[in-house]
Amino acid sequence: MGQPKRRQSKQRSRKRRGANQFAAPILATEKDGSVSRPHYVNPDTGMYRGRQVLDIEA
Repeated sequence: MGQPKRRQSKQRSRKRRGANQFAAPILATEKDGSVSRPHYVNPDTGMYRGRQVLDIEA
């Protein structure tokens, strides 16, 4: 197996590792003001793309 010719700097290693961080999910605001993930059923209202798909009881 090959060996590196030069030592890799701390800055170069940290740049590579920093690019793979997890990002917070993007949230979409609904018409009623509630917030949910896009392309998912809103768990508060049971709505998806303007249609009622889940029966939510209070």
